[in-house]
Amino acid sequence: MDLKKILSPKRIWFHLLLATGITILIVVIFLISLHFFTRHGQEVEMPNFVGQDSEELIANSLSYDFIFVVSDYIYDKNSKPGLVLKQNPEANGKTMVKKGRKVYLTVASPIPPKVKMPELKDVSLRQAEIMLKAIGLQLGDVIYKPSPFENAVFEQLYKGRAIAPGTEISVGETIALVVGRNVDNLPDSIPPTNE
Repeated sequence: MDLKKILSPKRIWFHLLLATGITILIVVIFLISLHFFTRHGQEVEMPNFVGQDSEELIANSLSYDFIFVVSDYIYDKNSKPGLVLKQNPEANGKTMVKKGRKVYLTVASPIPPKVKMPELKDVSLRQAEIMLKAIGLQLGDVIYKPSPFENAVFEQLYKGRAIAPGTEISVGETIALVVGRNVDNLPDSIPPTNE
């Protein structure tokens, strides 16, 4: 091949026009395919799935045109296990989404989380109640015992038995406390009963 013919002005313009045409064709094909794959303009209002059964949603995900992903479990004693508690994106009446997108669900767990029983011995009744509440346990019966240490906790009980600090226990359980009561405030004798 002759180098002069390849580098002639006529041939250079031809190759430039050919390269420009091919580039324009590639850009047009890319834009058309991008419009098709992103489904531009095919958005729908985000439905509200809160309160629905998560297993049912996942099983019927094709009919909803969404992909459901359980991202978190939260224990809620007032909710039936498996119910959707939150969703992302939220359904606030303004959120527009494309069909086929992922919807992340927070679901009610059937199993309450575990916490470690705190050391309540030698703290005040008020402080013990605050400590129990802070980790999700409830104060049950308060059993008073004669003592010079008013309102000091002597023992912590779970289902009638002593529970050691550090023992794992389910959130929401009830703890009874044996608490000191000043001897002067307790009755001296058992009041007589009328029979």
